Amino acid sequence: MILSRFNLKNIDPDKVVLPDESVFELPERVLQFGTGVLLRGLPDYFIDKANRTGIFNGRIVVVKSTSNGDANAFDRQDGLYTLCVRGVVNGIREEENIVNASISRVLSANTDWDKILQCAHNPQLQIIISNTTEVGIQLVPDDIHKHPPVSFPGKLLAFLHERFHAFSGSEQSGMVIIPTELIPDNGKKLESIVLELAHLNGLEDEFIEWLEQKNNFCNSLVDRIVPGRPDKSFQLAIEEELGYQDELLTVAESYRLWAIEGDATIKNLLSFSQADEGVVIEPNINLHRELKLRLLNGTHTLSCAPAFLSGCETVKQAMDDELMSSFICESMLSELAPSIPYAVDPAAAKTFGNKVLDRFKNPHIQHYWNSITMQVSSKMKVRTIPVLLRHYECFNSMPRLFSLGFAAYLYFMKAVKQENGQYYGELNGHYYKIQDDMAAEFYRRWNNLQPASLVEEVLKDKSFWGADLSSLPGFLTSVTGQLQTIMKAGVREAIERVLQKKIAV
Repeated sequence: MILSRFNLKNIDPDKVVLPDESVFELPERVLQFGTGVLLRGLPDYFIDKANRTGIFNGRIVVVKSTSNGDANAFDRQDGLYTLCVRGVVNGIREEENIVNASISRVLSANTDWDKILQCAHNPQLQIIISNTTEVGIQLVPDDIHKHPPVSFPGKLLAFLHERFHAFSGSEQSGMVIIPTELIPDNGKKLESIVLELAHLNGLEDEFIEWLEQKNNFCNSLVDRIVPGRPDKSFQLAIEEELGYQDELLTVAESYRLWAIEGDATIKNLLSFSQADEGVVIEPNINLHRELKLRLLNGTHTLSCAPAFLSGCETVKQAMDDELMSSFICESMLSELAPSIPYAVDPAAAKTFGNKVLDRFKNPHIQHYWNSITMQVSSKMKVRTIPVLLRHYECFNSMPRLFSLGFAAYLYFMKAVKQENGQYYGELNGHYYKIQDDMAAEFYRRWNNLQPASLVEEVLKDKSFWGADLSSLPGFLTSVTGQLQTIMKAGVREAIERVLQKKIAV
């Protein structure tokens, strides 16, 4: 039996929280760009919870904006999916299974663009959410009259332009747009890109004025560990327990935070925030963002290559490995936490960091390092390089663990073969896919440069990093040395040497 609206009556409500039949009659109030697990595990979780308590009373139209992946499972399951919450809260084990009914339908930008634009004519649709990864919020010269436009900002602009004309630019037709991509000031950056695209497309002044004055682009931050598809054994065990199959089954930790920058008007419109204290709407969310971006995501980014190359498949496995656990804890608390580029109380940073480490140890979450390595180059740029620069400003010293993490990243990016436009590295005789927009560039570098020259070229790439990292005292020498150690003796030996030096100091 597959999860579907028809089969809900055959599912045991004592084993899983089921939606009431009335939820399927709720109007569509949210447009969501992205079908990924993070959106299903956090924003969609909050909206579903609010619907079940009669607070928000609105469903989500999801736009599948890329050609990757298969959205047919949403159609087969009537948009339903099971969210399995697993964690330890105040020392008490927490397990909850919820059938989420927040999604009304999934439309493909490539094949359903007319239907997506028709959604702009819905007066009850007031909110737009997105998660297109950090790569998605970039200015790409785009024609918004294409069917569909190429970029996410182009698609968003086309939708808003359609809405402007559908409602003659009325004040009430403005939207609240909340990107969840993990970049600083994501809302304001998206707004600036959309406005620039509007000018590049020669759109009318009246529309641009409406775009600026009647729409709210909100900075936001999402914080919940939501791994990719669970492993087969967990999937089968849950399906056997619940009595049905679910191609979209999603696992999430108990901890949850969606911080949104907004005033009382925004808070009133986003009424789903009343259903869960995990939704925080405040005029300034920078502190929430910096702590999470640098200590949770930054640690993930800096540790993913060393952990993956050392043979650890999941974050939990790395935390159970004494050597890797030491690297992760030391790099977070000794190098990242003291160098957050924001006014953060050291005690608050340490407290938050220790909570993150506890979350990494969650025995119920299988968060694969291979998933965390996706787009690691852009993640390294956004999440960790500002911390590196701040470290030099504050301490005028070279962070050894950081340099090791960076060297491991360079080695992880060493593709040994190219096939059908994909690049693959090799570890212990097995190939792994390098899912990174810089893969082709690194393929060229590794095929044409000696390791020392490669390190220098990468660090000097100011156009990518925003700074010449080779000018940081000792960093070029350290990264080169660490890379040579990794290539000759392996990443574990490199970690042992660095940790011994830190202990000796």
